[in-house]
Amino acid sequence: MGIPATIREDFPILRQRVNGHPLVYLDSASTSQKPRQVIAALVRYYEEYNANVHRGVYSIAERATAEYEAARAKVARFLGAGGADEIIFTRNVTEALNLVAYAWGRRHVGPGDEILTTEMEHHSNLVPWQLLAQERGARLRHIPFDDRGRLVLDDLDRLLTDRTRLVALVHVSNTFGTINPVAEIARAAHARGALVVVDGAQSTPHRAVDVRAVGADFFGFTGHKMLAPMGIGGLWGRRDLLEAMGPFLGGGEMISDVWLDHAQWNELPWKYEAGTPNVGDAIALGAAVDYLERLGMDAVAAHEREITEYAMERLGEVPGLRILGPGARERGGVVSFAIEGIHPHDVAQVLDTEGVCVRAGHHCTKPLHRKLGIGASVRASFYVYTIKEEIDVLTRALEKTRELFRVAG
Repeated sequence: MGIPATIREDFPILRQRVNGHPLVYLDSASTSQKPRQVIAALVRYYEEYNANVHRGVYSIAERATAEYEAARAKVARFLGAGGADEIIFTRNVTEALNLVAYAWGRRHVGPGDEILTTEMEHHSNLVPWQLLAQERGARLRHIPFDDRGRLVLDDLDRLLTDRTRLVALVHVSNTFGTINPVAEIARAAHARGALVVVDGAQSTPHRAVDVRAVGADFFGFTGHKMLAPMGIGGLWGRRDLLEAMGPFLGGGEMISDVWLDHAQWNELPWKYEAGTPNVGDAIALGAAVDYLERLGMDAVAAHEREITEYAMERLGEVPGLRILGPGARERGGVVSFAIEGIHPHDVAQVLDTEGVCVRAGHHCTKPLHRKLGIGASVRASFYVYTIKEEIDVLTRALEKTRELFRVAG
């Protein structure tokens, strides 16, 4: 079953006009739009049973707790987790990765140890390991990418050593769109005794994910890219690792008992959720999971593959436009590009006058752009509500941009 043609009716924001044109939203890799079912779940929480969780014994508090924990169970099922207690709610994938760097890394990484990442990482999966390496006297190493934006694994056996404690890599690149062979890398890492941390920000919304099948030990995701509100995401971790780690933040909820001079930690997952949680947005995340499961993740992936192939075909017709990254069959729903003679920010501003929303900049992958010898690029990214007609609008707007700047063909 494919994505129904009526799906756009679920997204109120897509009905508006911008600068006199229908809104063409092509920045879903930055954040997705929200369907009315998710918005309604959030509003319902605040209108009907707004109360703190795990505390009150009155009716609306008990309902809030039940819905909050039901959302956790939905996420666990969605990711193929072994149980709901393996899902830690965080603000986003950035916080999830920092949690691992702090709570696991500072206990297990020491002087002379190594952390292996890749050259295409989002800053969120690079800076936390830089900070950890600097603090602990460890060394950072990086898997390179080739001229098609694909990881070069020929020297993986050399990059992985007996001192490698952690491999941190992105599942799907937010700039190239490259779908990385995480399971293959994880097998090699585990053979050397290293753990694997996966940034799933761009994979979880777009394709079926099984965190155990891909070989992850920790897997971070974020809700706002998968139809949920901003400010809610999470970390999946192997239960044995989460149980052995110390807490990330201290305060209420993450304790089972407290004395004046010491405390005992709560059970999973609450050991890592100090203070009042983001209850409403977590419940809305559960509604987003419901929505995606009704569509079917295989249908979601197939739709994006079709849209991406069409986009690369149409963009290839624009003179002077260079697409970054691999072919359509090797990438997710992300196409970054540069147009010779026009700065990416100028491209984005002209497109906005046509109602087209794209991202322009370094996309939080400065080392990647530096290796390519460019300061920025334009990124168009797609999701379940993207249609081919919007790609046609994008292409015409890019041709208008070239005419405006009088770039030679």
